[in-house]
Amino acid sequence: MATRWWCGWCWRRGCSWRPAAGSPRPERPGCAGPLGTRAASDTRAQMPYFSLVKTLTPAFPNVHSISQFHQRTPAVCCCSQIQSGEKYADPFKLGWRDLKGLYEDIRKELCISTKELKDMSEYYFDGKGKAFRPIIVVLMARACNIHYNNSRDMQASQRSIALIAEMIHTASLVHDDVIDDASSRRGKHTVNKVWGEKKAVLAGDLILSTASLALARIGNTAIISLFSQVIEDLVRGEFLQLGSKENENERFAHYLEKTFKKTASLIANSCKAVSVLSCPDPVVHEIAYQYGKNVGIAFQLIDDVLDFTSCSHQMGKPTSADLKLGLATGPVLFACQQFPEMNAMIMRRFSVPGDVDRARQYVLQSDGVQQTTYLAQQYCREAVREIRKLRPSTERDALIQLSESVLTRDK
Repeated sequence: MATRWWCGWCWRRGCSWRPAAGSPRPERPGCAGPLGTRAASDTRAQMPYFSLVKTLTPAFPNVHSISQFHQRTPAVCCCSQIQSGEKYADPFKLGWRDLKGLYEDIRKELCISTKELKDMSEYYFDGKGKAFRPIIVVLMARACNIHYNNSRDMQASQRSIALIAEMIHTASLVHDDVIDDASSRRGKHTVNKVWGEKKAVLAGDLILSTASLALARIGNTAIISLFSQVIEDLVRGEFLQLGSKENENERFAHYLEKTFKKTASLIANSCKAVSVLSCPDPVVHEIAYQYGKNVGIAFQLIDDVLDFTSCSHQMGKPTSADLKLGLATGPVLFACQQFPEMNAMIMRRFSVPGDVDRARQYVLQSDGVQQTTYLAQQYCREAVREIRKLRPSTERDALIQLSESVLTRDK
């Protein structure tokens, strides 16, 4: 779970948080952490979580420029290129080699005779999405194939995982829009606004059932189990989003667990699924899972940053949407450390007139965007550390590039 991993991450760096009772403790690495000395590590051991993050931020000089990127400009930067001069293949161009006809193939899977249901179910499969999940899946598949048996071939079942991941993701979007009463997504009206809530729920259910049938055709019970966990996590994540915590550290743990379940679980388990199809080595499976988990959490953290720093036209959906839904994301939780008066707004879920505007101003006046971006960078670095364990290949390097491009996306 994300919270358990995060507690372990903080523990390795001397944070006062500890894993939950009964959970396995991570191994302590040989170095003392980003600040480099055991004395510094001992000092940090007494720090609460938020103070720790602020103390460590100056140790990573790229954080400020990356956060300024999100606040001011759509310029492109990549932390690995800045640091080492390495250049990698464009992950999106490389991934699309295996994804030609992606949306056509999904529409064929849906294969619906009733026109209205067909139109609803195919509505978001118009080729205007980022296809982030399918791309990461096919790149991981090839990277694992090369690592295990030096094969450059893509299995048909591995490509099917990419389609299944995109269908499950899209079904969750349709359902989320109903729950949130959202009016726009990807620059157009949502399914629920065009056809109504009841029909939108049915469309989401149909997409999910189609993904389940495609999964059954693969015929691998281990993979079926992985995606069953994904669907459970999606539901549990939505329930977590409905609640909140009073204690600051509990509140952040709650936020990270929700982020894992709603976003990262699908990416992590999809990566693991193609690794299972690639080879029987559980070490490789864990590498794939950890990479997907860390990139997935970073992706959502940056999404939460963009809710404050991007415009509706870029995002294809309204900004400040989370505040309007009563949700306190990373930038808000960090801002609350500088503006304690936000606590009352968080607890009442920004329900009093003027709360949303005031909270937004507090976030923009604080270093909430910078701290959340820093946190995303740490997850990306962990993802890169994991994927480097695989044998070098163009696809492995593209996954490194992909994890780092997450930090500088503007939509």
